This record gives sequence, structure tokens and C-alpha cells, in this order.
Amino acid sequence: MSEHDTNETFKTEKNIHTNFREKMTYGDYLQLDRLLTSQIRMSDHHDEMLFIIIHHVSELWLKLIIHEIQAAIEAIERNELQTSFKMLARVSKIQSQIIQTWDVLSTLTPSEYMGFRDKLGNASGFQSYQYRLVEFVLGYKTPHILKIYEKNEELFEILDKAYHRPGLYDVTIQALSRAGFPINPEVLQRDFSKTYEKDDTVEQAWLAVYQNVDKHWDLYELAEKLVDIEDWFQQWRFRHMKTVERIIGHKIGTGGSSGVGYLKKVLDHYFFPELWEIRTKI
Repeated sequence: MSEHDTNETFKTEKNIHTNFREKMTYGDYLQLDRLLTSQIRMSDHHDEMLFIIIHHVSELWLKLIIHEIQAAIEAIERNELQTSFKMLARVSKIQSQIIQTWDVLSTLTPSEYMGFRDKLGNASGFQSYQYRLVEFVLGYKTPHILKIYEKNEELFEILDKAYHRPGLYDVTIQALSRAGFPINPEVLQRDFSKTYEKDDTVEQAWLAVYQNVDKHWDLYELAEKLVDIEDWFQQWRFRHMKTVERIIGHKIGTGGSSGVGYLKKVLDHYFFPELWEIRTKI
């Protein structure tokens, strides 16, 4: 479309607002002045902008994931399982988007990254507090992680609170109990600051759900939503690991982690172990 055509089309839209001297604009609402001036490079390297924007976008998606999972946890605690389904389905869609950010970052070559890597100092994605919050709300609790955030009291309080609260799987197991399944009391009353470990009574409950889907449809649907989230999360972890390997090989991470070695180890962790175990037994 030519500029003339664009102008003519604009003229036909008689009700489009053009006077914003006293009205809120799109940019005002989204605070774009703050958002778009946050990409501050520490070097003159062209590709550092890519690196910063990828991580900003990822942090925004993480913020929405946390928002949705926390709301889903509250809905499940109220026994409003249907309400939680929309939120958990949205999380899976967000995860599909955040996975694709690795495809963009992988266009960064080792030579390009080394052009500004030294400017990062000890800053690392390993320190992302939102990523840790996602792990906490999914039930993966690691005490040494909290030490990273001790210097920021406000941030530490947010993380510490999530660290001691029941995660998504904890409230799901409580829902199984409310539905009449005999769950081990030690699981229901466990210390939520500990990472969940699989339990036979939980596995038997899920087997019963999957063997009588019509009777336990809501619990079955909830289980599949959790499997979706874990599936996507593992794919995100895998793409993360391969992107890091592609760009820096087996170098130590800027935050001091073993880099690829660390990322490979966490691939073996399951948030909802019984939901995967029963697939062999159904």
C-alpha cells in the first residue's frame, strides 16, 4: 500500500482519536518510555542488544507464568478446578513462546558473544529470581538458591514466602485427598520447603483417576494440564542447554555454575513424578 493509500484510508476513519494532550496514549498505558529505554548495553558490540532483549522478553513471560500459576494454585485450593484449567492452559501456551526465544538467541555465534561476554561480570541467568519463583511454585525447592538474594530484603521475602508455601503439585495432591483418595498423611502435612518426593499413595490415586476417567474427569483434566506444563518445561530446559552449548561450549558460566554440565543435570528432575510413572502401568 502506498503512502497516498494509507493517508486516504486514515481519512475515512472519522472516529480515530488524534488529540492526546489530555488523554492517555498507548505508550502511556504500557509505559513504553521505561520499557524501551531499559536495554542498556555495557559494550559497543552490535549483538549485545539481542542478548539483552531476549532476556527481557523471557523475564516478562516468566512474570506472566508466575501470575497464572499462583492464581491456579489459589483456585485449586478453593476446589475450583475448572477455573484453574484456563490458567494452566495459558501457562503452556506461554511456555511455547519462551522456548522459541532460544531459537532467536542461537543466532548469536561464539565469536559474537565473546565480543561482550566479559562485560557481564558475574551476572547470569542462573540468578534470575523469577525463574526461581517458577521452580518454587512448581515445587522444586533448593535452599542454597535463597542465599543469592539475601542482599535484597524485599526480594528475599518474596522468594522465602514462596519457598515455604505449597506448590502447584502440593495443592493438587490435596485435591486428590478431598476427592476421597487415601493419601499418606505425611505427604499432606509435609514441610513444603522440601522438594517433593514421590509417594505410593499418590501414585495409586492417579492410577485410579486414569483408569476411571469418566468418574474423575476434573482430576484427570488437571493431571493432563500438569503433564503439559512439565513437558514444555523440560523442552525449555533442553533448548536452554543446547543453546548454551552451541554458544559457549563447556565453559564455566558467568555466574560460576558448570554451565552445560549443570543444565544437563536438571533435565533429570521431575516436578510431578507419579504422573509420569503411571504411564508405564496403565
